Amino acid sequence: MSPTPGAALELEDVHVAYGRAQVLGGVTLRLAAGETAALLGPSGSGKTTLMRVVLGLTPPDRGRVRIGGEIDSADGRVIRSPEDRGLAVVFQDLALWPHMTVAQNLAFGLEARAVPAAEIRSRVGGMLERVGLGELSARYPAQLSGGERQRVAIARALVLEPRAVLFDEPLTSLDVLLRRELLALLRSLLSERGTTALYITHDPREAVQVARRLAILAHGRIVAIGDLDELRRDPQDGYVRALLSELTDCTSRACSDAR
Repeated sequence: MSPTPGAALELEDVHVAYGRAQVLGGVTLRLAAGETAALLGPSGSGKTTLMRVVLGLTPPDRGRVRIGGEIDSADGRVIRSPEDRGLAVVFQDLALWPHMTVAQNLAFGLEARAVPAAEIRSRVGGMLERVGLGELSARYPAQLSGGERQRVAIARALVLEPRAVLFDEPLTSLDVLLRRELLALLRSLLSERGTTALYITHDPREAVQVARRLAILAHGRIVAIGDLDELRRDPQDGYVRALLSELTDCTSRACSDAR
């Protein structure tokens, strides 16, 4: 298949099995440039494997991955290495480097890409101010609150100006109010920078706060995709119906702001 015009990230009929256990059974998903989409699925649905395939850490047994219209993985091969894909990730455990300051955490990836020092200082300083951490640049992760560490992880990913950024359930350890605050910040950052993003989560309320289009992964397949209204029209899959039932009272400000 030829690349979809305007697509920043594409998975085409991706299959992955570990031994006899099929984990992904024909996943097709496309994100337009600048789009934020949420990938929703329960534990064991294949979310982590899908992320690894996108990053180039796991080759698809069958199918293709395209980033920016170029084939990066196909039919058992990783064609372009993870470090050359231009992607950024915010992991669930954040993976901040404890021996580096906040500013050094952000600068590390830029230094690895040989960005000039003056530009690194400008980009790091601007990003830290944008996420409200300008006065904490010299602190170490252990000296920060949980919410501040989350902001560092988000800033570290976005300062790279990646082709796309993947979020792997990064806010699960936070309380509801702090999570809502960071989701609002994240939504604003992605919109103003035009960043393509895939937000991976098991929480439907979190998904609708950050993304308009939801892809529902169950049993290793995308069983439904669309915005809330589209999903509600014909929820044939049981897992989709269960998710929608959680959102039947989605009339609070947190939900309505994302619709």
